Order: sequence, then structure tokens, then C-alpha cells
Amino acid sequence: MDSTNRIEEERSPLGWFLAGARGIFSLPAIILMLSFVGFCSLTVQAGIPPAQVVFMTGIVWALPAKVILVSSILSGASLATAFLAVTLSSVRLMPMVAALVPELRTPKTPTWLLLVLSHFIAITAWVFAMERVHAVPRQHRATFFAGFGITLVATNMALVGIVYRLVADFPPIVAGCLFFLTPVYFLASIWNSARHPVVYAALAIGLVAGPLCYWIAPEFDILFAGLGGGTLAWAGERLWRARREKSA
Repeated sequence: MDSTNRIEEERSPLGWFLAGARGIFSLPAIILMLSFVGFCSLTVQAGIPPAQVVFMTGIVWALPAKVILVSSILSGASLATAFLAVTLSSVRLMPMVAALVPELRTPKTPTWLLLVLSHFIAITAWVFAMERVHAVPRQHRATFFAGFGITLVATNMALVGIVYRLVADFPPIVAGCLFFLTPVYFLASIWNSARHPVVYAALAIGLVAGPLCYWIAPEFDILFAGLGGGTLAWAGERLWRARREKSA
């Protein structure tokens, strides 16, 4: 074990960057790439030029945010409305950044580097990093994550540029199934990686509340289901903990 740790410590920064880059062959990355094929089909139907789709893939990294942006374009929403919708959808990434950045940071890590790396934190990168980063020496974690994040974004930018002309002939059901792979995988990954009962409660409440909120307020169903599910789970967990401490 000591010799293995010594070898890991002596690996060069480039070696750790490439180790992270090899994550492009992991299940989370492959599922995300398949989902981007479905997203590419959506942009073709929306009439968005391929150059803009490639730019959107790199600059608006989280896939749901891009879907919201395309939907806003299709609905004829104003720039301010689209900006607000994308911003609100991306607020959910803040807890992921808050959880992952302390795992990447060392006393010598520059703030600008952490800010740059935070751009690559979405659910796929977060799940991948949280499962693997603890096996990486702390001083190399930022490099490891940079390798994965940069490679993942660059690969998907190239992917949408290549398949843009091809997906125009996809049946809508095929594109929809490819796109739906991502939320299914996200749900399964979060459920599997959860370490606290409140996470399971929030997911369960959100799954039940989602269809109800869509029936009541389809324009804000995800927002209401997410905020409501998370708030109810948090309040229930606080109440359960208070009663447990009182009985003890």
C-alpha cells in the first residue's frame, strides 16, 4: 500500500490531468454524450445554427439550462426572460460547487483556478468527482478534475458539431429517449450516492410533486416541485431530529 501511495504521489501533474481525462470513457460521461445527441436533435428542430449550438454547449454547460434556453427561443421569450430562466435553473448547481470545491482546494490553490473549475461542475462532473476524488492526493485533485471537466466539455462540443447534420433524420421518439437517459441516470446516481435520509425524502417528495405541479402550474412545475420537495424534506428532517433529541 505504501509503495502504491508513493507512486501516486510521484505522478506528474500532466499524468493526473490525463487520469481525469480518461474519465470520458466512464458511464456518466457516455450517458451524457448520448443525451447531447438528443439535445442536438432538439436544436436542429429549433433551427439553431450549428456554430451557435457548439458555442452554447461550451458556455452554458449544464444540459437542463441549455434545454431551457432553446425552449425560450422557441417560445419567443425576451432575452431578459431567457436569462432569468437559465439563471434560476443553474442555481441548483451552487450546492454542488459548495460541496466539491473544498475537496479540490489546498492552501496553495489560487482562487481564480477554483472559479474556472466551477464552470465545469454540473451533475455528471459532480457525481464522477465525488466518487473518485478521495482516491487522488489532495494537491493533485484540481488537476484531476480539470482533466475530466475540460475533456468532457470539449468532447461534447465536438460531438454536437459532428452529429448536427445527422440527427435531423432522427425520429422524435429516438431523440427523446436519448435525451431522457440523462435525468434517469442522474436520479439513480443521486439515490445511490446519498448518505443521509433527507436526500431520499427530498427525491421521493419531488417525484410525487412533479406531476402534480405540472398539472397545477406547468410553467413552474420543476421550480415548485424542487423547492417544495427540498423544503418539506428539510423541515421533516429537522422535526424528526428535534423529537429524537427531546426523547433522548
